[in-house]
Amino acid sequence: MSIFGSIIGKIFGSSHAQAAPADTPATETPAAPAAASPAAAAVDIAKVLDDLNETNPETLDWRVSIVDLLKVLGLDSSLTARKQLAAELKFDGDTSDSAAMNIWLHKKVIELVAANGGKVPADLLKK
Repeated sequence: MSIFGSIIGKIFGSSHAQAAPADTPATETPAAPAAASPAAAAVDIAKVLDDLNETNPETLDWRVSIVDLLKVLGLDSSLTARKQLAAELKFDGDTSDSAAMNIWLHKKVIELVAANGGKVPADLLKK
């Protein structure tokens, strides 16, 4: 499974992860929320991630950091994994500029989670 598919699977459950597009170009909209199951459409990602964060021994800020978001989900947050995620999501910047890549990845993942039926806090979509 793709890294983005793993993110979707951890947030929505494994059945939704299979429907999530792993190779969606950055300029295209992923699967419409209407394609998601009614249960998936009702998923409040802030609640899911905050609940996971409470059980994590580290102090993580998934709302601003792609590394922390991946850690909260129990996924590999290494530079190699983030570069792989950037390739999946069609990042066209310089992957050696990890700060710029990380900012782009966080924003893109949040946007795609919302596009796949997640209820995302408005302040995260404005960034």
